Amino acid sequence: MFGIQMIVELSTIIIFLLSAVLAVYLTRNYLRTKALSLFFWSAGLWLFSLGVVLEIIFAFGVYSEFLIAAYLFVVALLVNSLALGSMALLKNRKLKWSYYIFSLVTEGALVYAVAVSNIGNILFNYVVWDNIPLLIVLVSLVITFVAAIILVVIAALTYLRTKNLKMLSIIAGVIVVTIAGTLYIVQIPVFLYYSEFIGIVLLWFGFFSFKSPKQKASANRSRG
Repeated sequence: MFGIQMIVELSTIIIFLLSAVLAVYLTRNYLRTKALSLFFWSAGLWLFSLGVVLEIIFAFGVYSEFLIAAYLFVVALLVNSLALGSMALLKNRKLKWSYYIFSLVTEGALVYAVAVSNIGNILFNYVVWDNIPLLIVLVSLVITFVAAIILVVIAALTYLRTKNLKMLSIIAGVIVVTIAGTLYIVQIPVFLYYSEFIGIVLLWFGFFSFKSPKQKASANRSRG
């Protein structure tokens, strides 16, 4: 019979493999097309993978305040990186630069919040769970909430324009990943890995066939 620690270890390893493969795929597409959207999306998936690596480390009983501070920073930042990828698809420079500035300010605030907060041991049954400092909670919620709205709105507008069903998968995946990223804040550890797994599978279906405008242009040139 599997114990709690083994279940957490196996779950995090499977989630890491799925996220790492998707991160590699998006990175290869970026290197081929140099599309800014793919750069940010791949960065978001690498951050997701890094967060899961830290979860694996915690699952094996290794813990330090530096590692948990890094984890709390990465979890908030990954959704923001995905949102930056979606913003890169817009043609409105003012909107894009407004969000770039917002991202720099809030990320700086998160660095400060993590640096000045006394985090301590917040693991329960090998899962990040309890007693997270209020300042970190508030800044993380601002980052993830705004980023999630941007992701969903841009994906929905893209779907309405293209009728590409894969965009619905990306929307659902982003929502679930965002939920996974905030579950440690609201202290519901039992659903953390379920959400991460479901979210990464949905993102797989969406991103593995999604083509950015630069990818489509490159494909058209190749056919021509």
